[in-house]
Amino acid sequence: MAAFHFPRWTNHLFYLIPAGAVGGAVYAVVLVWFGFSPKALAVGYAPEQPVPFSHALHAGQLGLDCRYCHNTVESMAHAAVPPAATCMNCHEKIHNDSPKLEPVRASYTTGEPLKWVKVHDLADYAYFDHSAHVNRGIGCVSCHGRIDQMEIVTQSQPLSMGWCLECHRNPEPHLRPLSEITNMTWTAPVDAAQTAGLAAVTEKADPQESCSTCHR
Repeated sequence: MAAFHFPRWTNHLFYLIPAGAVGGAVYAVVLVWFGFSPKALAVGYAPEQPVPFSHALHAGQLGLDCRYCHNTVESMAHAAVPPAATCMNCHEKIHNDSPKLEPVRASYTTGEPLKWVKVHDLADYAYFDHSAHVNRGIGCVSCHGRIDQMEIVTQSQPLSMGWCLECHRNPEPHLRPLSEITNMTWTAPVDAAQTAGLAAVTEKADPQESCSTCHR
C-alpha cells in the first residue's frame, strides 16, 4: 500500500496553530468584554408601541398607582400587562373617540390582545421575580427609573448581572417601606414612623448571591 504524503506547504500550518489558539482566546475575551459592556446592554431602548401610552400622564400627572395596571407585581414573578378591559374602565367615558385609542377599542371588542413590545427584557437564562423584590422593599424606580416622567417607556438601567449583584450585595440604599413601593418621589426617612417602617423592611430583606438564585 502506497504511503500518503501531505503537500510540502502544509508544514507551515504547524506554526499557525499557536497563532490561531492565541487569536481565538483574544477573540473570546473581546467578545465577552463587549457583550457585558454598557454599549450592548440596551440602556436607552425605547421601542415604538402599538398605542402611544404616556406614563408621564397616567402615572405622573394623574397619579395612577403602578399596581392598577400591573396588578400581579405583588403576587407573581411576572408584572402583568393590562388587558384592553383595564384601559376601557376609564376610556369608555374619557377620550372614547380618540383615534389614538382605536387599537385599544378594537382589542376590547375582538378580545385580540394588543401586541406590546417588551422593554425590560431579561435574557431567558436569568430568572427574576417581581413579587420577591416588591415585597422586600425594592421600589419600582430602582429598576425602571422615573417612569412617571416618561412619555415613552425607556430602559434606564443596564439590567446586567453586575448591576443586579451591586444591589444584592448592598441593598440598603434601595430599600423603602412597603407603603412607598410605587412612590417615585420617596426619599430617605425623616421621622420616627418612616424609620420604623424602613427598619422592618431592612430586617426582612436577605438578598442571595449564589448562582442558582437567578440561574435556575
